Amino acid sequence: MKTPAPARACGIRLALLSLLAVLQTTCAQKDGIDIYSLTVDSKVSSRFAHTVITSRVVNKADAAQEATFQIELPKKAFITNYSMIIDGVTYPGNIKQKEAAQEQYSAAVARGESAGLVKATGRKMEQFQVSVSVAPSAKVTFQLVYEELLKRQLGMYELLLKVRPQQLVKHLQMDIHIFEPQGIRFLETESTFMTNELEEALTTSVNQTKAHIQFKPTLSQQQKSPEQQDTVVDGNFIVRYDVNRTLSGGSIQIENGYFVHYFAPEGLSTIPKNVIFVIDKSGSMSGKKMQQTREALIKILEDLKPTDQFNLISFSGQATQWKPLLVPASAENVKEAKSYTASIQASGSTNINDAMLMAVELLKKATREELLSSESVSLIILLTDGDPTAGETNPTEIQKNVKNAIDGQYSLFCLGFGFDVSFAFLEKMALENGGLARRIYEDSDSALQLQDFFQEVANPLLTAVSFEYPSNAVEVTQDNFRLFFKGSEMVVAGKLQGQSPDVLFAKVRGQLPRQNLTFQMESKVAEQEEEFRSPKYIFHGFMERLWAYLTIQQLLEKMVSASDAEKQALETQALGLSLNYSFVTPLTSMVVTKPEGQEQSQVAEKPVEDGHQLIRNKGLGYRGPVLPETSPTTPPAAPIQAPAVILPLPGQSVDQLCVDIKHSQEPMNLLSDPEQGLEVTGQYEMKKAQFSWIKVTFKQPQLQVYASPEHVVVTRNQRNSEYKWKETLFSVMPGLKMTMDKEGLLLLSSPDKVTIGLLSWNGPRQGIRLLLQDTNRFSSHVNGTLGQFYQDVLWEPSAADDSKRTLRVQGQDHPATRELKLDYQQGYPGTEIPCWCVEL
Repeated sequence: MKTPAPARACGIRLALLSLLAVLQTTCAQKDGIDIYSLTVDSKVSSRFAHTVITSRVVNKADAAQEATFQIELPKKAFITNYSMIIDGVTYPGNIKQKEAAQEQYSAAVARGESAGLVKATGRKMEQFQVSVSVAPSAKVTFQLVYEELLKRQLGMYELLLKVRPQQLVKHLQMDIHIFEPQGIRFLETESTFMTNELEEALTTSVNQTKAHIQFKPTLSQQQKSPEQQDTVVDGNFIVRYDVNRTLSGGSIQIENGYFVHYFAPEGLSTIPKNVIFVIDKSGSMSGKKMQQTREALIKILEDLKPTDQFNLISFSGQATQWKPLLVPASAENVKEAKSYTASIQASGSTNINDAMLMAVELLKKATREELLSSESVSLIILLTDGDPTAGETNPTEIQKNVKNAIDGQYSLFCLGFGFDVSFAFLEKMALENGGLARRIYEDSDSALQLQDFFQEVANPLLTAVSFEYPSNAVEVTQDNFRLFFKGSEMVVAGKLQGQSPDVLFAKVRGQLPRQNLTFQMESKVAEQEEEFRSPKYIFHGFMERLWAYLTIQQLLEKMVSASDAEKQALETQALGLSLNYSFVTPLTSMVVTKPEGQEQSQVAEKPVEDGHQLIRNKGLGYRGPVLPETSPTTPPAAPIQAPAVILPLPGQSVDQLCVDIKHSQEPMNLLSDPEQGLEVTGQYEMKKAQFSWIKVTFKQPQLQVYASPEHVVVTRNQRNSEYKWKETLFSVMPGLKMTMDKEGLLLLSSPDKVTIGLLSWNGPRQGIRLLLQDTNRFSSHVNGTLGQFYQDVLWEPSAADDSKRTLRVQGQDHPATRELKLDYQQGYPGTEIPCWCVEL
């Protein structure tokens, strides 16, 4: 094939995160590279995700064009296959030991070609890219396969697909098949591009153990409008789910001589914890990083339980402890700690060594003096944004000092803020001491990232957990764990040795503060084999690949903290499995071949972590007073203002009640309806005449929506998600639908609940506005500052003035005046409406 003629490069991009796929043309053009088919097929079998992305393109130009296939996949995923089909010829990707591919890699670099096909990008993704020259009228099929074990975090698994074709695609289809033998407890979806019209292209079917989600929009559904050829399909599509669990907390599943044992017991009480927060306050933490750290730490302190004990250490060139000893997380101590946290200022150098040793000594002293309950667990949480620059600055020596000091007694969790910190240094230090490391990304949601991490470790349920199987019958992955936290899951995979037993027995032992627990489980091999043999919707043979995947991941993790002698043996084992199962891991590379006359080969290597519209309400069924006619065109004496809140009037009247808040200092209970399981609170700023925040809380499903002028934060199962105003959102969960449009209107609706709207209002008195719909669904127990108007309301007319009335609500009279107000409910710039106005 000829080399590509000089032309504008047109590319195809595909991005995946968890289960994430994006395909986009970097410059869609008429008679150029056209994507005529894009399919994403994800089969999740017992948490193990096998994803196949297939893109078919044709060059409609008269000259050769370059097509670039670019995907982003999860850092924890392994690419297992890639191929291109051009003119009926398949050009595969071959996986080799990294050293064996180095010669081809070096030769490509020497030719000035971009040999590196995979690079780290974003928070959780890696980017894979291949370019190929496509002759006029020629077609190319790209296909990539990757696999990943979905991890349970804060009580759910998550699959995220991003679709961004940047052009209309004749055949666009995504299929997600989920098979969970334990049973699917709940499943919810969320999208940043879905509209009510596009929703018709989405079908979701769920039964006890299976789910199938399909998105297949037609060309007309993809169009932004009939006049435009641009696509509306542009953004994220997310699936979240969890499975049912028995009292034993576990499930053993078997296929083709391999098994996986999932363990996440329910109903256990949280073990009290002793936690020391070690906070970097060096100069590099100044500004927004320090502000976000203070904000997050204050929220974390509020979440401590009365049975917990805690202390704070802040450090720069020197380390300072807040209290000489750990203190109980009483209301008084937490209040004092929050004041101390709010006063932390950033300056100076970074002495990690002294701060860590001070933290360990605090715990040791408390242990010696018997101040710590024997029924508790101890954690150290370190947050830093840079490398050590004061005191002991050798990372190896610091790691050794910390390991010797902790001596296996406590668990260390390290949080690296930004990219100036050596993540490899923190990761090794954490793994050597029974914890883990996490990077905190510098962004508007950094504080939420910190809070989410703490929620993951806030509720320890078991300690010293071990898995036991019949001796000489199985070969397993890691089978002992220091701590088990609420919302997580332990996973052990193995293969049956020799002749498979009829029944596989297992015991899981763990410790509680006052007792040792043993969970016993058994699984009939023949029944399990049959369960996975017949379904067409699963990826067969997945159990063996799950075992290999998990084994490789654990070997790579062990290598981080292993000695040089141990590291070689671990690497040899991990390399052998990577090659046998065709995984692109940090130890292997994939050589991508191309047609003759183009770059003959490129090398894909897995990178490592860098070291350094609202309908007005129909009413409540009882009528208010008959309102006099008022011309909406009467010139106002002053600029028409929007009220604090507009409420639909009781009855069938189209007029509404405008409420202005004149007396408010503390947060207000705006609405509360226990039968609806709904509560709305907010803080109203008198000077600005706007809400600084509004919080909506649902009991079922358990959900909290916090809206401020800056953003919306949704908390579900203790997991925080940040959304910017006017970013499209479409989320469907059991019992609730949450949508946001590009005008900034967020709606929370349900077939049997009152609809709550939150609007980012840019008109006069800009800020957050509250909207209500379907208020006939309020129960007789609704109350609150606004809720009271949906109880029995009496109207008393004024004999002298038809523009004045008195509202009697719960025995209290409220003067009401007929006025013109600016209706914000349809968004900016608003419309003038006649309204009965009251002041509270």
